[in-house]
Amino acid sequence: MADIHLHMLPPSVNNLTVRVFLRASGLDFDEENAWGKTRSDAFMAKIPAHLTPAIEVDSHPRGAMWESCAIMMYLANKHGLDGLYPSNPEKRALVDNANFYLTGTLYPLVSRSTYPRLSFPCYPGEVAASAASDDLKAAARKDSEDAIAEPLEVFRKYFVRDGFIGDGEGPTIADIRLACTLEFIAMNDTPLPKWAQDYCKRVEAALGAAYSEPAGDVRGFLAQLRDAS
Repeated sequence: MADIHLHMLPPSVNNLTVRVFLRASGLDFDEENAWGKTRSDAFMAKIPAHLTPAIEVDSHPRGAMWESCAIMMYLANKHGLDGLYPSNPEKRALVDNANFYLTGTLYPLVSRSTYPRLSFPCYPGEVAASAASDDLKAAARKDSEDAIAEPLEVFRKYFVRDGFIGDGEGPTIADIRLACTLEFIAMNDTPLPKWAQDYCKRVEAALGAAYSEPAGDVRGFLAQLRDAS
């Protein structure tokens, strides 16, 4: 087994984040499709949260971990990947701020607006996972889609501007996380604003095949769903 063993689900943008990062990092890794395995005794003995992406690394104190941002932060710290996760405190503050804002504010809206159309399980307690009527579920999905515009504007004005998050010459782990997240917005009725489309192209151009190769799995999945609808 390689130094890093990644458990992943190819259609997921959360998983895509770590798949891109590992390819861009140059680290020794292999990956395994975890479809149908995450509730198995063997998987949960290592990853009790039954979540992907998850990595197994011998040097980790528990031998395995999950959560895309945490995985990227850990591996970048461990291997000194300053280009992807700057050690400069001010630049790192921008990267961390962007990632926490994405996972805490933007991604919940993305999941509520896209998961129903992706046939992904929705989180307990949310309208889409309840016994509410189809009309109410559709209205809740649309409300979430409409609300995405505000945090996206925050990313445009504060984090991204005309370059990359962290104000460096290339993408950071926050750019990888944001660009991958924006892939799912293709399922919404409202297209990405032009600045976001240009930004995604900029990130992909900078990362090359490290981005486009695993992104093909997500894009193929989304295209299949759109063709079937």
